[in-house]
Amino acid sequence: MNRYEGRRALVTGGGSGIGQATVLRMLAEGGSVVAADISEAGLKETLAKAGADAGRLTALVVDVGDETSVRGGVAAAVEALGGLDVLVNAAGILRSSHTHETSLDSFEQVVRVNLTGTFLVIREAIPALLEGHGSAVVNFSSTSAVFAHPYMAAYAASKGGIQSMTHALAAEYAKQGVRFTAVQPGSISSGMTDGTGASRQSVGPGLPEDADMALFMKLAPALGQGFARPETVAGVVAMLASEDGAFITGTEVRVDGGTHF
Repeated sequence: MNRYEGRRALVTGGGSGIGQATVLRMLAEGGSVVAADISEAGLKETLAKAGADAGRLTALVVDVGDETSVRGGVAAAVEALGGLDVLVNAAGILRSSHTHETSLDSFEQVVRVNLTGTFLVIREAIPALLEGHGSAVVNFSSTSAVFAHPYMAAYAASKGGIQSMTHALAAEYAKQGVRFTAVQPGSISSGMTDGTGASRQSVGPGLPEDADMALFMKLAPALGQGFARPETVAGVVAMLASEDGAFITGTEVRVDGGTHF
């Protein structure tokens, strides 16, 4: 299946987790991809995993929470690819704490990277996407945007904002041929959820030591298979941004194994 042959994609958060899995999936389907991440080590790992497809992969160090870095990074990505057809905003961070103990700096950092970072990348990429072919943007919301995930107020707020922004953008650019969708991952084993992420834009939850784990009992996948691998979400992202998703825009797809029926 070569749905991405001749297509040009920029994937943020491409140095680990679902972002990395998405990069590898699009390369495997014939695409030319720029992987952007704040972690140089993570990007080196992605390049190594790309194997024979590495010739169609460009790695760029970008901090999505920094406007100057985003402006330069998106410009470099568009130049390297010779245009842009697909944007995937997978970069994000997760911080957990009791809300009454959460500092303003911590709250604002989560919103800055997740929500503002997604906005900045989209803003800089839109001119190229308007010139692209079958242009599509896939943003990363979360099941926490609409379901109660305790100790994650800042994360939930940022992901809810991304989801609402996706709907607004889909309406604004529909007549110009750019589709906007979002995925809501849940119960996915990745650097963000298990704390093994190498970069500031892929950091584990770090639940409070006195967290009431009974509050998480309802967050088990109904399929009974445990947490899924990042590739599970990458496959959905690849579909949404391909011609198979050409009639899908202004909505989100939940990928959580039935955790939130």
